[in-house]
Amino acid sequence: MSILLPSDIRAGLPADVTAGAVAWDSGDPPPSGLSGVEVFIPPYTATADDLALMSRMPALRVVQTLTAGVDNVLAVLPEGVTLCNAAGVHDASTAELAVGLALASLRHLDDFARVMPDGRWLYARHKALADTRVLIVGFGSIGRAIARRLDGFECEVLGVARTAREEDGVVVHARADLPALLPTVDVVILIVPLTPETRGMVDSAFLARMRDGALLVNVSRGPVVDTDALVTECTSGRLRAALDVTDPEPLPADHPLWRTPGVLVSPHVGGNTSAFLPRARRLVAAQLRRQRAGEPLANVVSR
Repeated sequence: MSILLPSDIRAGLPADVTAGAVAWDSGDPPPSGLSGVEVFIPPYTATADDLALMSRMPALRVVQTLTAGVDNVLAVLPEGVTLCNAAGVHDASTAELAVGLALASLRHLDDFARVMPDGRWLYARHKALADTRVLIVGFGSIGRAIARRLDGFECEVLGVARTAREEDGVVVHARADLPALLPTVDVVILIVPLTPETRGMVDSAFLARMRDGALLVNVSRGPVVDTDALVTECTSGRLRAALDVTDPEPLPADHPLWRTPGVLVSPHVGGNTSAFLPRARRLVAAQLRRQRAGEPLANVVSR
């Protein structure tokens, strides 16, 4: 079995799964022997050019991403190839950042940091996470990880997913209940995949339903939110936003979102922490062992 994968992943794999594995990184010249590649693990920050290599892999059977979201890969996936995502790999890091962004925005830590060079003492009373209602939109593995990290902050956590249920002590509502829930919560955390159904889901009508002073945290994908509508609401001072993802992305230096009051932007670093490589290597090793043994693969998104 011929495997093409990033060098930082290959470097940490056990010897029993590295046979036939060739290291290749984004930006490097395409390696020889693409026609024999059966398993392709694109770089974590794979570009369109990187993914285009799949069209030169006639023997390709499996693509294992290092990201939880696979919208960019699905768009160019060759027919008949099994696609697996990295569900579980980014749960800890992304959940950590979601809670961190919420705390930073609610407690105005971003504002304090902005005025430090001027030596300004911005003493004021701000909103705490305690005593708030937090709605997690998308209650998959990362959504559940966010809920676990919110436990202990003395806030009420609700969820929204395709199917209504109670999970890990959290009441999860059906997607149809979302419009009625929005006026009742203080913080909305987005962690849905980007699909035709979720693209532009957070539009002017969605934002208008959020209560005055509410906070929107987006750690999913930028196009889930209508950027112009969000800029309008935050410019008015009615809403705040903390965004790890934007549309467009990367956000151009002259984009108004950078200077919109009440907006905190981080550069899509939700999963890119020291926790990434150990978890990614464990997933890849387990998947390659399953593939060699002819066992069903985990995290199958499309086949």
